[in-house]
Amino acid sequence: MDQIVLTGLTVFGRHGVFDHERRDGQEFTIDLTLHLPLKDAAASDDVADTVHYGELAERVAAIVAGEPVNLIETLAERIADAVLEDDRVRLVQVTVHKPHAPIPLNFADVSVSVMRGRGQA
Repeated sequence: MDQIVLTGLTVFGRHGVFDHERRDGQEFTIDLTLHLPLKDAAASDDVADTVHYGELAERVAAIVAGEPVNLIETLAERIADAVLEDDRVRLVQVTVHKPHAPIPLNFADVSVSVMRGRGQA
């Protein structure tokens, strides 16, 4: 299966279980890997025959900047659901990074990844 990969999409959001996370917000970084056939798009050379990754980035950014959730697991699921609304996408992996998570230790990143496909939960 072919892939479209979008990495490092960084968006300000207000997700988290603590009041200060909701109040102050922080940046989240999103990585996506979409599995879908790209043969038709390659043959036609027409953006209408593929997932427009610019529009996809805007849609994902709106989800991250939108309604707050407690868990980045929930955020990843919402993003996966939105990606799968395009019937051409067979499988998507979504990673949500929360590099400024409220952990009182030195760390580089914390992330959650979900992989969802047609008919999966």
